[in-house]
Amino acid sequence: MLDRELAQLAKSLPIQNRFADTLPGDHSGDHSSREVLGACYSDAIPRPAKAPKLVVYAAEVAQLLGLPAQQCESEAFSHVFSGRTLLPDMQPYAMCYGGHQFGHWAGQLGDGRAINLGEVSAADTLWSLQLKGAGRTPYSRHADGLAVLRSSVREFLCSEAMHHLGVSTTRALSLVLTGESVTRDMFYDGHPQREPGAVVCRVAKSFVRFGSFEIFAHRGEQALLKQLADYTITEHYPQLMDGEIGCDTYVRWFTEIVERTARLMADWMRVGFVHGVMNTDNLSIIGDTIDYGPYGWLEGYDPNWTPNTTDAEGRRYCYGAQPNIGLWNLVRLANAIYPLVGEAKPLEDALERYSEVFADTRSADMAAKLGLAQYRDEDGHLIEDLLTLLQQTETDMTLFFRRLSQIDVPLLATGVDWASLSPLHDAYYVDVPSAVRQQTCEWITRYLRRTQESLSLAGESERDRKARMDSVNPKYVLRNYLAQVAIEQAEQGDYSEVNRLLNCLRNPYDDQPEFDCYAAKRPEWARVKPGCSMLSCSS
Repeated sequence: MLDRELAQLAKSLPIQNRFADTLPGDHSGDHSSREVLGACYSDAIPRPAKAPKLVVYAAEVAQLLGLPAQQCESEAFSHVFSGRTLLPDMQPYAMCYGGHQFGHWAGQLGDGRAINLGEVSAADTLWSLQLKGAGRTPYSRHADGLAVLRSSVREFLCSEAMHHLGVSTTRALSLVLTGESVTRDMFYDGHPQREPGAVVCRVAKSFVRFGSFEIFAHRGEQALLKQLADYTITEHYPQLMDGEIGCDTYVRWFTEIVERTARLMADWMRVGFVHGVMNTDNLSIIGDTIDYGPYGWLEGYDPNWTPNTTDAEGRRYCYGAQPNIGLWNLVRLANAIYPLVGEAKPLEDALERYSEVFADTRSADMAAKLGLAQYRDEDGHLIEDLLTLLQQTETDMTLFFRRLSQIDVPLLATGVDWASLSPLHDAYYVDVPSAVRQQTCEWITRYLRRTQESLSLAGESERDRKARMDSVNPKYVLRNYLAQVAIEQAEQGDYSEVNRLLNCLRNPYDDQPEFDCYAAKRPEWARVKPGCSMLSCSS
């Protein structure tokens, strides 16, 4: 039975090995932790899962790959996507890359707990498959290369949640238990515990990162640097090619990366997402969100908030710093690919595009969040005053913007007072001081006057305004406490909440009465509960 299922799965997933076949690799057979020179990747073998068991899979991702539901629910599927069994054409490998971590060059990093299985061509798109948590590779250093259920649930759900929010991201096909326990010290405080092991199958058009180029530039391996750049352009930026790849091609390529990264940062800011670990090895060369570790969504609006315990002191990667860090990382990438261009000026000009694209995207996003038909320069003051106001008392960002669409222009006729703003009241975590209530009423009055003008000029109705706002202001986001509740149930063998959350997050902008309990601010018990506020990089 299993052999027949594996044969059917292999037929549905015709594996290619374009990355491994095109670029130089380390085929030494030495899987010990070590420095790997002269290679873009190393051969790696997944650790066979002892007793694989499917927790959940994403039907939309399976459909992307051409996998029918029946095969996703088969024993063979769990075997392959836990690493227990390889399909015939799979040539697994781990990528070599370096990176700047918390502002400092960290040297060789690489896929320490991720193993690539190859690529699948579906609907004219080449999708890379990668197992996260499948065991040691030459880049694991002193770690075991494994992952636990706790972090795997978070990775799986967030990958899909971000996609449905309209944010560029890697995807998640499946989450499979390995049937073994893994020792982890969740907060690095000397209290390790045994946790269920798990593997997530991640899916992306590319897993190449900024750090993939930094490592070769740092080592002076310019031939490898060029080979990887040419491969990336050919596979992922073919529209930039005009004959042979040359200096102008690399500049156009870098400019596109700059613009994609700027738009990604604006999208993160729009939905209140905080990545938590924006090291250069965690930024995708194609502009996807990649590597979901200690992430979080803003609850109380605070630009200085970070979900990462490791970043608690410096707050380098806090919400408000993300746009600047995106640019900082792009400068590191520019330095890495400089040998391909030979001139600094074209790369500096490309970097200038970052601020322009981010500002334009951010302005358009904020105008849409406020329901304005278009952004005007003077709207900047209205927006900045609101963001300052939200910091005056603990205000839930997601709820405030979602509920703002319920405050209508006709309110101007009767006058704005605190009682008339009742749709917003649930967005506050504390009793709002009288001074802040007054400031809020004054801001709402200004806002409604601007809204009235916008609707009149555009010939639109309040219904048009609400539709615009609801299309960019999600009702449902993956709050940390929601993920933690699902994790705790899953650790007891109940996966219903993981599936229920996934179903809700598929339509984050729609009213879903059956999921209204997820559209509420964080409960007080979750303020300091482990896993519900700040998290570590422990996996």
